[in-house]
Amino acid sequence: MELEQQLQILVDDATKHGISPLVVEKAIAPVLNLFARQLKHLEYYLLQNLDEQLVLFTISDREQVQSEQKVIYAFPTLQDAANFQGSKDPNIIATVLPVTHILFQLLALKPVDSIVFLEKPGNLNAGTQIERDKLQSLIQQQIRQLSNMPSDIA
Repeated sequence: MELEQQLQILVDDATKHGISPLVVEKAIAPVLNLFARQLKHLEYYLLQNLDEQLVLFTISDREQVQSEQKVIYAFPTLQDAANFQGSKDPNIIATVLPVTHILFQLLALKPVDSIVFLEKPGNLNAGTQIERDKLQSLIQQQIRQLSNMPSDIA
């Protein structure tokens, strides 16, 4: 599904998430589109448990021992998701989601610091990290710009 179709679904479903469709269309969708265009795939596989909760991983910076982050990994293929960390846990499954929907979910996942999008099939060592704080900050800027616009714009 193309990015525009993915974003339109988010606009159409906005009220289900307690958000104004106008806010999604004018503030959230443009930011999600910006981030999604930096990634290589239109959909990714995420690991989740049988209760449909996403599997979080804790990573730490080797140079900053005190710096730990909670991340979710997004895989380009089902095979990559299945092979991640060599685990064959029957309670963990991979589910495929459109990239914009993954980014949208990141906004609501408070314990999650970022999502690491692994871009090259077969390479689980390098990816693009998108931080929740950065995503939220850009959306808040968009909302502020919207609220400063005159209401009589034609």
